[in-house]
Amino acid sequence: MNWPKNRYCNNTVNYSRIKTNEVIVGDIAIGAQNPIRVQSMTTTDTMDTSASVQQVISLIKAGSELIRLTAPSIKDAKNLYNIKNILLKKGYNHPLIADIHFTPNAAIEAAKIVEKVRINPGNYTDKKRFQTYNYSPTQYKDELKRIEDKFVPLIEVCKTYGTAMRIGTNHGSLSDRIMSQYGDTPLGMVESALEFVRVCEKHHFNQIILSMKASNPIIMIQAYRLLVNKMRQENMYYPLHLGVTEAGEGDDGRIKSAIGIGSLLMDGIGDTIRVSLTEAPEKEIPIAKLITNYVDNKKKHAIIEDVKINPIPAFTYSKRKTHTIFNIGGTNSPIVMANFSRKNKIDIESLLLVGYRYSSTLDKWTISDAACDYIFLGDNDISFDIPGTLRIIYNYKTWKSHKKGYPLLSVEDYLLYSEFSDQLNIVDMSLNDLNPLLIEKLKNDLTVVLLIKTDHINSIAEQRKIFIELINNNILSPVIISRSYHELSINTLQIETSIDMGSLLLDGLGDGIFLTANRLGDREINKLGFDILQATRTRISKTEYISCPSCGRTLFDLEETTAKIRSATGHLKGLKIGVMGCIVNGPGEMADADYGYVGTGPGKISLYKQKEVVKKNIPTQQAINELISLIKEHGDWVD
Repeated sequence: MNWPKNRYCNNTVNYSRIKTNEVIVGDIAIGAQNPIRVQSMTTTDTMDTSASVQQVISLIKAGSELIRLTAPSIKDAKNLYNIKNILLKKGYNHPLIADIHFTPNAAIEAAKIVEKVRINPGNYTDKKRFQTYNYSPTQYKDELKRIEDKFVPLIEVCKTYGTAMRIGTNHGSLSDRIMSQYGDTPLGMVESALEFVRVCEKHHFNQIILSMKASNPIIMIQAYRLLVNKMRQENMYYPLHLGVTEAGEGDDGRIKSAIGIGSLLMDGIGDTIRVSLTEAPEKEIPIAKLITNYVDNKKKHAIIEDVKINPIPAFTYSKRKTHTIFNIGGTNSPIVMANFSRKNKIDIESLLLVGYRYSSTLDKWTISDAACDYIFLGDNDISFDIPGTLRIIYNYKTWKSHKKGYPLLSVEDYLLYSEFSDQLNIVDMSLNDLNPLLIEKLKNDLTVVLLIKTDHINSIAEQRKIFIELINNNILSPVIISRSYHELSINTLQIETSIDMGSLLLDGLGDGIFLTANRLGDREINKLGFDILQATRTRISKTEYISCPSCGRTLFDLEETTAKIRSATGHLKGLKIGVMGCIVNGPGEMADADYGYVGTGPGKISLYKQKEVVKKNIPTQQAINELISLIKEHGDWVD
C-alpha cells in the first residue's frame, strides 16, 4: 500500500485512529482497537529488590498499566525474577518491561523473565564514538549482517517465551552508522528502528512496538509521522509508544509532553504513552490520564468537510508565509495578546500581571521577556501612559468613537464598512465565515490580522482547516490563534491548552495566541501562553532545560540537581541546558543543548559543550560551579 509522500494519518481534519496490529504484553493488549495504555518507569536501583517492588506497587496504584525497570547488566536482568515473584505473591501481575542499553546479554536474560523488553537500536549493537564513516554499499550490507547476527538471539528468546519487544529510537543516541547515512534527522530515527524491524520480520517475529522519542517536540512529531508513512510503504502496522524524552519538570515538562503526545494522539497516532518527568514517577500518571481523557472526549465530533489538498509540510518544520504587520507575522516570533475586556478596573497594577513593571521614581516601565505584546480592552479604556511597545485593541465601535489603538472587527463589520485603521485591523472569524467575498477582500488587504476562533469539539482540526484554506487561497494575512475555556481545572486547562495551541504551532501555523480562561488569573494565563510558545520553540523567553526522568541508571538526585541548576542559570534566556542522570542519552542530547551536565559515575559529573565533553569526572559538590564557569568561558553568561 503506497501512501502519498506527505501523508501520515487517515484524515487531517477528522479524528480517525491509525490501524495497528495487536501486541500482547502479559495480559495487556496494545494496539488495534484497545484503549491507549498508560505506563511509567521506576527510578530505583533494580538490584534493590524491596525498593523496586514498592515503587512498582506505587505506580500500579497510581494507575500505570505497565511498568518498566532498567536492566543495565546481566545481574540486574536476573534480579527481575525476584522482583516479579514478590509482586506475584502480593497479588500484582501487571506486565513488567526491561529497559536495555548496550548489553544484549542482559536483554536475553530479561526476556526470559518479564513480559516485554525495550531495546535502543542506537546502542544495542553499537558503541557511540561520534565518528563519521563513508560506507560503500557492500560495507553497509555487512553492517546490517552484523546487526542481524547480534540481534537474532534476542528474537529467538522472545519467540520462545512469548515476550514482546519495543524497538525504541532516541534522538540523542543514534548510532554512528545512522548518523553517517542520514544525519541527526527524523529520517535517521526512523531508519534506525526499521533496520531492526526488518530483521524481526525476516525471522518471523511480529510482537513489536516502536517509538521515536526526542526532547524537542518538533523532531519527535516529525519522526513519528515519518515512521507511520514509511511503515505503510512497507505494509507494516506495528503499535506505537509515544513520549517526549527528557521533557523536564514542573509546568515545562507537563506542557512539552502534552503538546508532543497529544498532537499525535489527535491525529490517530499512538497506542501507549509514557509522560517523562524529572519528578517522582507516580506524578507522571495523572498527566498521562489527562492527555488520554482529552483525546477520548474529542473522538466523537461533528464531521468537518474533508481537505482535498493539504499544503502543510508533514515531516519538516516550515512557518506559514505571511505579511508583516508591526511585530505580527513574517519572521517574527508569535505574539501574546491578553484579554482585559472583562475587567472592572484597569490600572498600572494590572500590567504587573502580564510582564510589565513601573517605577514611579524613575517614571519608567521595565518590560520582562514574558510580557504580553497586545492587550484587548473591548469597550474599556486605559487612563495612564502605557509602555511604548505595548499595543491596545478595542472593539470596533469603541475604536471608531476615539480612534485610539486598533480595532477588532467581526467579519460582518469588515465586509460592510470601510472606516478602518490604515495600519492594523484584527478580524475575528471562524471557519464558517470563510466565504468567497472575505477571501477576495483579504487577498488585497495588507492591514488585516485574522483572529481565528472555534467552538468545535475538535478545535485543532477546525482551526487547521482554516489554515489550509488560507494557504490554498494564497491569503498571507497573519493569524492569531484564539481559544476560550470555561470551568476547567487548572491542571486540565494546562494540558488542553497545550494540545490545542501547541499542535498548530508545531506545524508552523500561527503568528500569535489569545487565550481566555475564566478560572485562571491574568498572571497565570500570560505565563501559560509563553510556556506553550517556549515548549514549541517558536518563542524563547527563558532558559530551557532538557532533563531526563530518573531511573535505576541515574547517578545523582535528578530532581534536586535540576532545581539547583535552574536556580543558578534560570536567568539565561535562550540557553538550552541538558541535565542527564547517566551516559545512555546524555552525549547525544548534548547535540541539541548548549551545555550538558551528565552523571558519569558515583559522585562524578562530566560537562559538555553541545556534544563534546570538556570537563570529566568532576566531584558532584563542585559541578554546578564548574558549569557556571564553563558558560562564562564561552561568553554565554549574564549577571
